[in-house]
Amino acid sequence: MIEYKAGMLAKSKAGHDKEKIYVITAVEDAYVYLADGFLRKLANPKKKKKKHIQLIGCQFELSDCDDVKIKYILKQYQKEVEKKDV
Repeated sequence: MIEYKAGMLAKSKAGHDKEKIYVITAVEDAYVYLADGFLRKLANPKKKKKKHIQLIGCQFELSDCDDVKIKYILKQYQKEVEKKDV
């Protein structure tokens, strides 16, 4: 069974935000709350069903986290992905 944890990166598999990368900020029974620091900030995370996201094998510490740190985490992940594609 897949374990969802706060701080993990996730890619949206469905919806208007398909293929967008988020950081999981909280986990409920069938839902996760996602933030990207731009449109979806920590104060107003996106609620999405677990079946509509795909986990990425990275996890970050979210203690003392703010929107700037979330933007930084996502930017660093994008840089790593671009390096692997080249």
